[in-house]
Parts: sequence; C-alpha cells; structure tokens
Amino acid sequence: MKQLIIAEKPSVARDLSKVLNANQKNKNYFEGPNVVVTWALGHLLSLKMPEDLNKEWQSWQMETLPMIPKYIGIKPLPKTRGQLKSIQQLAKRKDISEAVIATDAGREGELVARWILEYVRFEKPVKRLWISSQTNKAIKDGFKKLKPAKEYDNLYQSALARAKADWLVGLNVTRALTVKYEDSLSAGRVQTPTLAMVRQQEKKIEKFRPQNYFVISLEANGQKAKLNQKNPYSITEREAAEKLVKEMSQQKGIVTEITEKEKSEPAPLPYDLTEIQREANARYQFSAKKTLSLVQSLYETHKIVTYPRTDSKYLTNDMKATMKERLQAISDFAPEVKTYIKNGAQVKQKRVFQDNKVTDHHALIPTEQRPRYEKLSTDEQRIYHLIVTRFLGLFAEAHKESQQKVTVTFQKESFTFRHNNVLVAGWKPVEEAKKAVQWSKDMKIVPNFTIEKALTTPPKPLNEGTLLAQMEKHSLGTPATRAEIIEKLIKSELMERTTSGLAVSPKGKQLLELVNPSLVTPELTEKWEKQLEAIANGKYSSKQFLQEIEADTKKLVSEVKYSDKKYQDFSITAKKCPECGAPLREKNTRDGKIYICTNPECTYRRRKDPKVSNHRCPQCHRKMEIIDGKNGAYFRCKYDGTTEKMLDKKERSKKMTKHEERRLLKKINTEEEPQESALAAALKAAMENND
Repeated sequence: MKQLIIAEKPSVARDLSKVLNANQKNKNYFEGPNVVVTWALGHLLSLKMPEDLNKEWQSWQMETLPMIPKYIGIKPLPKTRGQLKSIQQLAKRKDISEAVIATDAGREGELVARWILEYVRFEKPVKRLWISSQTNKAIKDGFKKLKPAKEYDNLYQSALARAKADWLVGLNVTRALTVKYEDSLSAGRVQTPTLAMVRQQEKKIEKFRPQNYFVISLEANGQKAKLNQKNPYSITEREAAEKLVKEMSQQKGIVTEITEKEKSEPAPLPYDLTEIQREANARYQFSAKKTLSLVQSLYETHKIVTYPRTDSKYLTNDMKATMKERLQAISDFAPEVKTYIKNGAQVKQKRVFQDNKVTDHHALIPTEQRPRYEKLSTDEQRIYHLIVTRFLGLFAEAHKESQQKVTVTFQKESFTFRHNNVLVAGWKPVEEAKKAVQWSKDMKIVPNFTIEKALTTPPKPLNEGTLLAQMEKHSLGTPATRAEIIEKLIKSELMERTTSGLAVSPKGKQLLELVNPSLVTPELTEKWEKQLEAIANGKYSSKQFLQEIEADTKKLVSEVKYSDKKYQDFSITAKKCPECGAPLREKNTRDGKIYICTNPECTYRRRKDPKVSNHRCPQCHRKMEIIDGKNGAYFRCKYDGTTEKMLDKKERSKKMTKHEERRLLKKINTEEEPQESALAAALKAAMENND
C-alpha cells in the first residue's frame, strides 16, 4: 500500500520525491515503492461565486443585496482542472492507503489541501507533514514525525472562516458601491482600512504648513550642543534668538552636572517576514511582494533559509542542538563564524529560545544546507545576507558602551554634551572612536554661540515598509497576505507607487468617502483578525464568527444603499473617442496608461503615451518610441524627431543582426591575406636585385 502525498507546487513535489525514492516520473505525479507524490498549483479550487449559487445574483443589482448564502461550497478553477482530475484519479486507486498533506505549513496551505481532499471525497486516513525548511534532512525528519490531520482542524477552520468572511464582506460591499455609483469600486475587509492608513498620512502632509525656527548651539572643547528646549521650534524670530544669546553671553557657563552610565544592547532577534520586508524596502526599495518572492526562492529553490511566511522572531528550545550545523553551513560567510563554531556555537542572546512565542513557525534563519553563492542572483544574495547577518547576531556579545552626559548652564538655560565610548563592540561593526573630552564639575565654559535658521519639515508619505509596520500594528492581514493586499490596491487603481512613497489615487480618495466608516478604520478588521487567530488556536467558534460577519455585512450594505454621498469619476477625460464620440477613460495597465472608450458597445482603446522600444535612434542612439500611424506603426525619436520604418517579421529576419555583423567583421579581419601571384613575386625579386 502507498501514501498519496500532496505538495503545493511541482518544485516541492520534486524535492519530496527525491528524498522518498519516488523516481518514476509521470505527467502529473512521481511514484515510488511506497509513495505517490503529486502537487497542486497553488489553489486548485475556490469558493463558488454568487452567480454559481443563485440565478438572481448573476446580474449586479441593489435589490439582490446583501447576498447571504446558507452554504457557499467550492468549485474547480478552470485553468487547473487537469491537475485536479489527476489527483482525483490517484485518490481512487486501490493501492492508496492514506494521504499526507505536504502543502505549505500554514493557514493557506492547509486550505489548499483540505479543499482538494474534500472535492475528491477522500475518506481514508489523512496525516500532516509540518516542516520549516526544505532540506533533505528536514524532509526525512518530518516524515518520521507525521501527525494526524485532525490536529490541524482548527487551522483549517480559521482559513475557511477567513475565505468566507472575505467573500461576504468583499463581494457584497464591492457590488453595492459599484451599482450605486456606476463605476468599478473595490472594497474589502483588509484592503480598505489599509488604504485609509495611507490616506490618513497624506492628510497630515496636506495640513502641514512650513514654519521658520531658530536653533541656538554652544561650541565647547571641540563639541557642539543644542539649547535644551521643551519645544525645539519655539524660537520663531531671529531677534528673540539674538536677545537670548546676548543674555547668556554676559557671563561664562558652568558645568553643573556630569553623569556616566554603561549601556548594554543585545543583538536584535531574527527576522519574521514583515520585518525583513520592511528592511528590504528601506535598504533596497524592494516591494513587499518582491521580497517575499526572493525569500520564497531561497527557501524553496535553494533550500538555504527556513519557512518565510512566519510571524515569529523566536526559536524553540529543541533547536539549540541545530545551531552548530547551521553555523558550519555558513562558515565562509564572515571571519567571526569560525570563532563561534570553536566556542561550541553558544547562543549569547538566550531570550530567542521561547516555545510559547512560536506559533506555526519559528523565526527566519539559515538552514543546515551550505549555500552556493554563484547560483544566487544579486537580489537573492542581498536578502540572504540580511538573514544570515541577523542570525549571527545571536552568537555575538552584546554591544556595550559608556555614555557620558555633561550639562553646561548659562543662567536659566542649559546645553547637554554627549559622548559615547565603546567598551565591547559585540554584534555592532567597530566604528572609529571619537577623541574623549576632559570635563570637570564647575568647569567654566566660554560663551561661544551660533544661531542657525531652520525650516520645519512635513511628515513623509508612507512607503511599503512603513505601511507594513502599520498593518502589523493593527493586525491587518497576515505576514503571508500583506504584500498581496498592497498589490491588489495598486492593481485596482486605488493606490499608486510614486518616487516618494505610496499615494492614494483620486478614485481611492473618493472610495474612502463613500465606503462605510466602520470599514475605513482598522478597529473592526483588527477585531476580525484576532477572532480568526483565536479560531486557529481553538479558542473561538468559527460558526459564531461567521454569524457576526453576516450581521456586519447586512449593516455595511444597508449603509451604502441609503447613503446620500455623490461620486465623480476622475478617470474620465475630456478626450473624445474618434469612433463613437464618447468620452475616453484613463486606465492603468501593466503596459502603462491607456485610454478606453466609456461606451460599453465600443471597443476603441489606445496608449496614453507612446511605447518606448529597445530600438536605438541612428542619430543620438537613445531609445525610440513606437508611434501608431495611419499607415501602421513606426519608430520616432522624441529627442531629435528622427523617424524610421518598423520592419515586419519577414524583413526583420532578413536584416543582419548586430551579433551577425560582429561575427562577419571578425571573420574578415582574421582571414589570411591572399597569396602573391608568381608574376608579382618575380617582379619583386627583380627590383630587389637592381637595388
């Protein structure tokens, strides 16, 4: 008899099959003496859509809202039906005795497998593989410790409740807004309060008014200190600053207080997914989605980091025994690693080992597999460097320094000089030490003041890093879904990426005015997310949760129905369609901004700006634009106006490429010169004899 093992992706199935000796490769699965390893392609099924459940819900009408089905049910996704059918056939085989869920060890992974098993009506025993890395060792150990799938029923109920809640709130509110205001307006349980956070920061920036202020500084013993003030912006006039300096300059200052204390700073804990996304955004301007993709590749393809979609920064106590092996795998990463190994791989930051702070997965750390740096892309190396550096901090001493504070008083005013002296560098890189200054109590200080004019600066817009921090603070989404939420807001044209950060589009601003106030603020969604977490931990009923969601959905739809707010579609331009005369709507696409006709019966569309090609201008050698002319497309240089005909496929294939040109020139240059003819040789010899 054999186990039917269901992985989440083909690449993971391939890794499992190698370890489990399933060497017989088939189109949709691997097979071995004891196992059949197959795979999903992410989700193979989804919740049924409204039109699948009720004929009246096929058309978007306010009269049919809210849609509250007694049972939603699941249906196959059209593009992956073939793989689902293959799993169904494997599940019915008589030599299959049990199934093993080997999808991602998390809420979404559990849902992927449970829906498949439900759809194929699998009634045999089911076990769960729960691992945090994809190394051969981790897979072998995981299969030795398979657990009954029933132990993860609460996780499945939490995932199912989340999917149904998103269906009820998202589809109902989105339909209500779209029907009422006659434009595609997307709202959701998590995405709407996330959008509101970006808008809230924008409002702070809009309300900001710059203000001049003056800073008074004192120079003494080669150091500089600012005047101590409760409000650093309180001096708004130069005359007031000069008057204060004049009063203080009437006599020398006195050192009234000297304090010294030692400060010990332990290394930060390893990353969870949200923190590494924030760090990568701050350092390399990576989007949250890109960072997740890179970490997923390091985990799944290269197998050199642990499970990425984690919300914990802690490790379990049983992992202490694996620390040396992990260090040995990265022994060539930095010189200090070999020292840590010689010292017995002793973890100095012992607070990292806390079983009660590890939920589904522990912190993001390196595996026991040695990395092959030549196989990593530049961006993968950057992310791996962050993970390993943070991990190595666990073995380093705490950073210790002596902090000196010196207070100098002029009448009622005071200045504080600070000097830090590193005692133990520990996990922090060694910096060049500044020369210490000798101070003594009651020391007289010459009044040497400077006045500088400054301008208050506005708050910065939220970027993906700071938005992720806000989402984490208010429990909006999970580490695994936050990147997806940001991308969804951008794709639906409610939010935009700009050079300075994230910005809410005119459409997004209106949506926040039209949508229910309770859905805009994070409190309601935060409550829902905490309830979902409680369901996963077996401390809350999914049935009760969904009853509350249904009641909230009815209220949210009712508020939209009876709202008297107005909507203006800012995407409609003053430009007219050349085919039917209707106004054109501006729309963002992957290929740039386009104009489409607002007349539903008209199919006219064109690019807003010409597409930039890789074809170079023969004059200035810059990239040329593609222009759609009456007689077909052609190249035009926007810098000097040069135009060129765009060749069709046949003409392009006849034209010699640059590579072919270089190869031909090389051949010509390296060919031997033609041999001299007999007549030329005789004439040459005769001339030489005459000389």
